[in-house]
Amino acid sequence: MSAQRFDLDLTRPSQSGVYFVGADDIDRLDRAATRDDLCVCRTDLAGCRDKDELLRRLAVSLQLPATFGYNWDALADCLRDLGWMPSWGYVLLFEHVDELRDAAGTDYDILLGMLDDAATFGEEHDRPWFAFLALPDSAFEHSSP
Repeated sequence: MSAQRFDLDLTRPSQSGVYFVGADDIDRLDRAATRDDLCVCRTDLAGCRDKDELLRRLAVSLQLPATFGYNWDALADCLRDLGWMPSWGYVLLFEHVDELRDAAGTDYDILLGMLDDAATFGEEHDRPWFAFLALPDSAFEHSSP
């Protein structure tokens, strides 16, 4: 996971991962991923305060199968295999993640771990797989340049 400004090549599986970005970066990343014919899924976490709401929002934004079990294991399986959305690569964009982080830190940490595992799985299978989590600018104020 990274909190630095960067210029990634979204077509390179070797750069797959979970990255923290500013809110202003989300639209730029959406355009770049769309240009590269990657599957883009946007999830707005404004007002999301717990695991149940997080899973409901992901079920909608990722168009999870009707058989989705609304638990962490089911989410982990789905994130590794997004086969119902055939694509040669995936970009997941999360907005307002600070609200989940502040309200349900454990759930937020579990989500980060799952996204990281899925990105590693994508890289190992030569498939671009990125998750970008937008944080407010204040989250980067104390970061090193």
